[in-house]
Amino acid sequence: MINLPKIFKQDESDSSESLLPLLPLRDIVVFPHMVVPLFVGRTKSVNALTDAINKDKRIFLATQKKAGVDDPGKKDINAVGTIGNVLQLLRLPDGTVKVLVEGEARARIINFIQDEEFFQVGLEPVLEEESSSSEEKALVKAVIESFEKYAGLNKNVSKDIANDLSTISDSSQIADTVAAQISFKIQDKQRLLETSSLSRRLALLFQLIESEIEIFKMEKRIKGRVKTQMDKTQKKYYLNEQMRAIKKEMGTEEGPADDLKDLEKRIKRKRMSKEGAARTRQEFKKLKMMTPMSAEAAVGRNYIDWLISLPWFDRSRLCHDLDEAEAILNNDHYGLEKPKERILEYLAVQILVKKIRGPILCLVGPPGVGKTSLAKSVANATGRKFVRLSLGGVRDEAEIRGHRRTYIGAMPGKIIQSLKKVGSNNPVFCLDEVDKMSMDFRGDPSAALLEVLDPEQNNTFNDHYLDVDYDLSDILFITTANTLPDIPLPLQDRMEIIRISGYTEEEKYHIADQFLVPKQLKMNGLDESNVRFSKNSIVTIIQNYTREAGVRNLEREISSVCRKIAREVLKNKDANDEFKITSKSIAKYLGTPRFKHGQIEKNDEVGVVTGLAWTQVGGELLCIETVAMPGKGELIITGQIGDVMKESARAAVSYVRSRSDHLKIDNGFYKEFDIHIHVPEGAIPKDGPSAGISMCTSIVSALTKNPVDRNVAMTGEITLRGRVLPIGGLKEKFLAAHRAGIKKVIVPMENEKDLKDIPSGISKHMDIVLVEHMDEVLSHALIETDTFKDS
Repeated sequence: MINLPKIFKQDESDSSESLLPLLPLRDIVVFPHMVVPLFVGRTKSVNALTDAINKDKRIFLATQKKAGVDDPGKKDINAVGTIGNVLQLLRLPDGTVKVLVEGEARARIINFIQDEEFFQVGLEPVLEEESSSSEEKALVKAVIESFEKYAGLNKNVSKDIANDLSTISDSSQIADTVAAQISFKIQDKQRLLETSSLSRRLALLFQLIESEIEIFKMEKRIKGRVKTQMDKTQKKYYLNEQMRAIKKEMGTEEGPADDLKDLEKRIKRKRMSKEGAARTRQEFKKLKMMTPMSAEAAVGRNYIDWLISLPWFDRSRLCHDLDEAEAILNNDHYGLEKPKERILEYLAVQILVKKIRGPILCLVGPPGVGKTSLAKSVANATGRKFVRLSLGGVRDEAEIRGHRRTYIGAMPGKIIQSLKKVGSNNPVFCLDEVDKMSMDFRGDPSAALLEVLDPEQNNTFNDHYLDVDYDLSDILFITTANTLPDIPLPLQDRMEIIRISGYTEEEKYHIADQFLVPKQLKMNGLDESNVRFSKNSIVTIIQNYTREAGVRNLEREISSVCRKIAREVLKNKDANDEFKITSKSIAKYLGTPRFKHGQIEKNDEVGVVTGLAWTQVGGELLCIETVAMPGKGELIITGQIGDVMKESARAAVSYVRSRSDHLKIDNGFYKEFDIHIHVPEGAIPKDGPSAGISMCTSIVSALTKNPVDRNVAMTGEITLRGRVLPIGGLKEKFLAAHRAGIKKVIVPMENEKDLKDIPSGISKHMDIVLVEHMDEVLSHALIETDTFKDS
């Protein structure tokens, strides 16, 4: 039986709607049977309380949806609330009212009457739905047990309330009493108030209590872990203090004063420059005046440690035996005569002069030719220590110069760090991949290197962190790069450029035979006496399984053969088996050949010319095809050609038009024929002017129907007057031609000076033709030369 408040029992014939003043609540939900004090300050709310006191002391308590709304309207107030009875009212001096109210019953707003003085609402009762008595009893028991568990965890809940619940017989009152005692979210409390079904309300209440219990347990575990950690820290602190006190009593304590004395001794023993020594003494004087635990003291101590740990005047003893140095270089590397010669020249001058500023060498060449390993060999040959700094991807100027000490965690740049690590002030310093640096908003590291690599400036190198001059002039700097154009011109100006071209097949064979094969046999646990590579097998790997300027892929292929042999040794369980690797057995280990040795055409073709190109990995053959077909005089150029190469093609067509009478070509060919020039391997970008004479020869061959000698390769830039201009990368191009089996190479006359760099083993097997004009190129390249005999 539900007991309704008196306002709903006036007369059965009257409407169930009753009017009461409204008191909007913030951040609180009042349940039936709940006595709660409220502080009321809003004018309309005070007026509503005054009206209630003057009548029957009843007022409707409803919670606002948003607590921040000062003047709530109908949409801002929840429809379901609690009819309350004003028990006590006290007006305070500041104009606010303290009121004690008791919740009586749930009610729902059905009519909202807005008045200037206060809100009035028409109400109807919220009746509870009937539920199964057995289910209700079970839920009540579960709620009480859960609440008792919650009360045991939360000390803010009085245990008397948990005990008093057993004396309440009304299940609805039990649910409302428990809900009022737990600090649920306002939204959850409002849901409980609005739930008319007692069984559903009890089930929801049980779920919310269990959730709060889990949260309390989690908080308790977290607080426990924090307390345990704090106890450990405090224990450690107490023990350290006790140990310090014991040491002090025994006279063995090393306090901050002893630490400063030790540091002062190190400063006095360290030999530094005048500026460095003065700065160190100044910083040490400041350090003595600071408290040891201050952050500034840690920064100052770290700075002094850096200054006294640098190898200011610590130098390695240099090797003065020129023959020994040459032997070391030859043992470590095969070939590379020009770099070796320059290094030995430097050693000879050093022996004579005793003191020479370290030169800055830049080794430029394709990957895998031994640039970095050559720098290590230089260190061995000169008796210096070796340190390497990779600049690939570096884009912050502070990587070179360091950060200023004002920044937290500041450190010197990589130059100074590397010198501290190597412990010598005259090492061989390899700056690897100097062409791979980039720049952004943090600065340009290549600009910071200008001071490092300038022999006239690097004796006073100033790191931002140290802020004192440091002498780098005794260091032998060696930089490496794959391409020269990617290095800024001011930086190039400070270095001596030494080009390292790709290896010839003969050089690759010797490198593999003397270095790579023994190294890979040892790395794969094989005995040199049981595994032998024939010369033909190594040559087969070079020709058919690698296509590179260096020897990295060659080493990988040899390693692959050794791994397969190692597997066979374990499979046969006989370590004494002998394995002789021949050119025929290579396919068994490495599979089908990946490359075809010799890329020249099988037959002499019309419009097909073999050009020579330079790439970052060495020289390559460049096949150029031209077809003349009836059309409207359009020039089509395909094969992912760059702008410079397209301009060379147009210059070649213009030259052919200007010489059409001499070449016995129809003067109107450029109107009647479309000329299509194609360079195969279209996925690879191509550019540069050195294919000019190749494209011109291809066009003339296509128009005159004279085939081109397939054994001829050519390179050179063409002008509109037919002059042949010099090109670069001649050695790499000759290596590519030799690798492909070319018999004759046409090069510009002005490149005659570069022929001395071509290995004699290559040049003696080739017919090298030096030309100045395009007519000479055509006479050597085209097979049917009757057309040109009268020129």
